[in-house]
Amino acid sequence: MIDTPAVLIDLGRVEHNLEEMASLATARGVALRPHIKTHKLPQLAQRQLDLGAVGLTCATLSEAEVMVEHTSVRDITIAFPILGEAKLRRLAALRERVTVRVVIDSVEAAEALSLVGTKNPVAALLEVDTGLHRMGTPPGLAAAQLAERISRRPGVDLIGLSSHAGHAYRARTPQELMEYAVAEANDLTATLEACKHLPLREVSVGSTPTGRASAGLPGITEIRPGTYVFNDVNQLRVGVATHETCALTVATTVIGRPAPDRVVVDAGAKVLALDGMGTPDWINVVGRPDMHPQFLSEEHGVFALEPGGPSPEIGEQLRLIPCHCCTVINLADTVFVTTAGEVIDEWQVMARTR
Repeated sequence: MIDTPAVLIDLGRVEHNLEEMASLATARGVALRPHIKTHKLPQLAQRQLDLGAVGLTCATLSEAEVMVEHTSVRDITIAFPILGEAKLRRLAALRERVTVRVVIDSVEAAEALSLVGTKNPVAALLEVDTGLHRMGTPPGLAAAQLAERISRRPGVDLIGLSSHAGHAYRARTPQELMEYAVAEANDLTATLEACKHLPLREVSVGSTPTGRASAGLPGITEIRPGTYVFNDVNQLRVGVATHETCALTVATTVIGRPAPDRVVVDAGAKVLALDGMGTPDWINVVGRPDMHPQFLSEEHGVFALEPGGPSPEIGEQLRLIPCHCCTVINLADTVFVTTAGEVIDEWQVMARTR
């Protein structure tokens, strides 16, 4: 038995998920540029590239540096503005090795890039806020006006538009997901039309929930899903995953039965993170629909047990599907790779905390 708590990835399920998304992108004529913030593993990034990804998406320069060092990637999008002298120096060094595109949403971020692109302009995508209300400029005229100002900055090559439909996690049916995807595509198409005097050529969208729906919609040239590689409870809730396609689980041991209706395990917030805590069944116990998460403390996970089912014994191992796999990976030094239920390898999470 494996020592717990431990993060496990099922290689067969991962391969299924990677092949399915790669095939869908090819069939619908869009480029696939997966976001590696989900897995942070060069081994899986390389497999995504081998299956036809045009490049990788990273959240940070540090993630990009790890991927450039340990995979064959030659084209990276950093989906985050780069500001500050230290980061700009690192961006310049990274551009000596690979093609880099940066997502921005302000003139200030463009001015920073222009310091790096004096001899070789930095490719940039303008982030458009299609409903998440995190970053980005409202679609249409406001975005077009900002695009015009950015395009006049020397050293910056504004090549297209980018958006992230993270608000699509509110959906609960395939129809609702399609509505979010269509609304995003319509916003981007309207923005592109408002920018028709500029030579924009890319329209890139993120988000695993809407990735399949967005692929093939008019105007979309690229998708950047990330979570699809593992899936999690968030993907189960919106209907784009099943328990059979959830490739990441946390192995945990029952350490206490302080009451007949309470089970305590050794996977707490330091392993599972706190994403989703308090929402119904934000953690799934594999094969135990009668167990429901109550709360996490740092080292303890507390679950309620319905009456009538088999009673988990102290020392018994369980598998948990987390709410958000991306945060779980970032908390793990290593992951155990399994095939047919057997551990075959242990991988260092090389881009964790990066």
